Amino acid sequence: MNIEDKLYEAAVSLIRSRYPSGWGGAAAMYTDRGSILTSIAPEVINASSELCIETGAICEAHKINEQVTHSICVVRDNDSSSFRVLTPCGICQERLFYWGRKVKAAISNDNGELVFKELSEIQPYHWYSTFKET
Repeated sequence: MNIEDKLYEAAVSLIRSRYPSGWGGAAAMYTDRGSILTSIAPEVINASSELCIETGAICEAHKINEQVTHSICVVRDNDSSSFRVLTPCGICQERLFYWGRKVKAAISNDNGELVFKELSEIQPYHWYSTFKET
């Protein structure tokens, strides 16, 4: 099984265990040392304090000093709906750019294929390229 499939399975597995019914969302990231880090969005009572699903895994990578190479975010509407991949939002793209333009992120698409693109493909004109070549 390739990295991309392993990450998808890790995210789906976390959704199934953490959210056995109803809505569910999880992220999985792969690092340069072969770690798979997963996370969920914390439940909050004030919507203005929400964090993205990927944030926990990003923070974990910083904590253990490993570089993220791949990222995926998976959600489902309820326990009888299919799983969908979400392209990282702009904030999470900014967080992932810390590790360079070659980080691969899974993207949303109409046919449900598992597709990963480098951040440089997702944001070809990102300001990052002005300061650093990677």
